[in-house]
Amino acid sequence: MRTNYTSGRFSLGAVASLVLALAPLANANQLDIRIEGDYPELLQNARAFVGEVENRSRPSLRRYGRTAEDQVREALRALGYYSPSITRRIQDGDPPVLILEVVPGEPVRVASREVTISGPASEDPDFSANLPEQPAQGDILNHGQYETLRQVISSRASRLGYFDGEFEQRTLRVNPETREADIVLHFVSGDRYRMGQVSFNEDHVFDQSLLRRFVQIEPGTPYHADKVAELSSDLSNSGYFEQVLVTAPPSEAEDGVIPVTARVSERDPRSVAAGVGFSTDVGPRFRGTWTEHWVNEWGHRRGAETELSAPRQNITGWYELPLDPPMTDSIRLSAGYQREDIEDVQSDRFTVGQQWRHRMDNGWTRVLSMRWENERFDIGNAESGNTRLLLPGIAFSKRHADSPIDPSRGYRLQFDVTGGLRDAFSTVDVLHVNSEARGLITLADNHRFLTRFQLAGVATNRFSDVPPSLRFFAGGDQSVRGYGYETLSPEDSEGNAVGGRYQVVGSVEYQYEVADNWRVAAFVDEGNAIDNLNDPLATGAGIGVRWISPVGPIRFDVARGLDDQFGGGWRLHFSMGPEL
Repeated sequence: MRTNYTSGRFSLGAVASLVLALAPLANANQLDIRIEGDYPELLQNARAFVGEVENRSRPSLRRYGRTAEDQVREALRALGYYSPSITRRIQDGDPPVLILEVVPGEPVRVASREVTISGPASEDPDFSANLPEQPAQGDILNHGQYETLRQVISSRASRLGYFDGEFEQRTLRVNPETREADIVLHFVSGDRYRMGQVSFNEDHVFDQSLLRRFVQIEPGTPYHADKVAELSSDLSNSGYFEQVLVTAPPSEAEDGVIPVTARVSERDPRSVAAGVGFSTDVGPRFRGTWTEHWVNEWGHRRGAETELSAPRQNITGWYELPLDPPMTDSIRLSAGYQREDIEDVQSDRFTVGQQWRHRMDNGWTRVLSMRWENERFDIGNAESGNTRLLLPGIAFSKRHADSPIDPSRGYRLQFDVTGGLRDAFSTVDVLHVNSEARGLITLADNHRFLTRFQLAGVATNRFSDVPPSLRFFAGGDQSVRGYGYETLSPEDSEGNAVGGRYQVVGSVEYQYEVADNWRVAAFVDEGNAIDNLNDPLATGAGIGVRWISPVGPIRFDVARGLDDQFGGGWRLHFSMGPEL
């Protein structure tokens, strides 16, 4: 006997997908399915498909037995077992239990697989490459895998613009007697549609030239759904709009060209936010921001922000001009004041500057900056100064992660260089370099390894005139745990921490998830702020707890500084923020 199954008549793949998605469900207290041999997937599938059976009398269970048996056969058929032997009986008790004893039998295997793509898509690597390899010849037939293969072809056609494509042949032939299955999928793509001109509605405050700078779609390029989604995402994430709707309906195509329409409505221009936080580095702190998301029709922005804590108080105002493309490139002008009183260092710093941010084609972000600083400082009772610096700088950074809030893998790289010269409006010659790398990898879904490394240095011909903001201090939540905040530093003759010429910090952390959004961690940190690269480093180690909150990880650590000479001891560390 030969049985033909096509998607239009019967879809066991849908059964397989459904029941596997629902698993695992608890076995109902009045139904016990027992499968001879080691077949956990079959048992899971059968239990999930039959569902719960409860509140039934013995006669009701007897009448239900045939239905349950048919459901189990269907669940096993979805995974390729077409000839099971099933016996049923009722076990007396309170309540009685229907027992189905199943011998799966020999499975149906794939005898042949013929998957062909014809038409222009056959020469499109984005379409034909990396199609699912299963079910392959010789595999046990899995209807869910067959449906997945078919759906991948259909979804790629829609995503890549082959809207006239169709299956010329789509057949799954199963012969239960010979236990063989033949797969034939022949897809004819038709021509690929192209993208047309992007048009915007006019009932908003923004100049059309600003909106056009968001568009990365060239008219006439092949259609790709990701390009439409990317435009929608860029507009939504710009901060300008309350609502964004980007459409490219194939039904409106003319001569294979699909017009793209973007409807936007501006958001409220201003917002104010305030928050209270805590970390063991600075203690309680208040943060407030005022933002004007758009100042005019060209999309200029401005804002102010302040942070107040016992050791640090600052306020900054800024004005930003979007460039091309506006989602990545901008020029920001800023001015700010900061006062710090940390350990042996007190400073007052006033800053005026600009930053030109540009996303390069290789994925790196480049920032060219120029800032002028005036910093008055006191270090202990022996050192004080008033430094003026004109600091041009360049920075490169790159971040890659599979999730913005709680990634399972990724990395972040950063490199910054700034410098000033006495011959160019500065009171000291100085070159400041900082580099940092962070990496995260997750193994076996539950074992996370996080590493970070920082190497930085300052070159000058008169270190006593270098302000504290350009010197290095280590220790604390984000540096070497087990030591006080910015307490790791070279000291003067009176024991005051004066800051180092170099900073070296490294860390390795292991995390294990014990419950949803909760992880335990163990870590080792090593580093110091030093005047010579061969100076000794301080080591700290400890354990912690991580809660993955809706706004990002919150960390609580207990750490022990292992070097008494650097003031090591037991310390609690509490902090929050991204791991990369």
